[in-house]
Amino acid sequence: MAATRVAPGERGATRIADRVVAKIAARAAGEALRHGTPEGADIPHATVVVQHGRARVRISLELGFPGDIGGQCAAVRRQVSERVETLTGMDVREVTVQVERLHSAATRVAAQERAR
Repeated sequence: MAATRVAPGERGATRIADRVVAKIAARAAGEALRHGTPEGADIPHATVVVQHGRARVRISLELGFPGDIGGQCAAVRRQVSERVETLTGMDVREVTVQVERLHSAATRVAAQERAR
């Protein structure tokens, strides 16, 4: 039996849930911070709003201090935008990076000494 061709506009659509896009974004943020995530920091968390095939992403993360905070945030924005666009086909309009906490080596050492 011969298969009939269906016009692209009549085939339907694939919908990717916001939570799936958020997981992709959080993983991408972690990839961008491979060497910059301080010991004891929480993994990055993402929230996403998708409207009409366009995504707006907010990443919450923790960074080490001292360090190039602006550079790390820029790397996260680039990686998240690139990975979400590549894996979902969505246009990423905005990536907001929110630094929840800075971890300094001095505070980690002080906390370890108090725990002893």
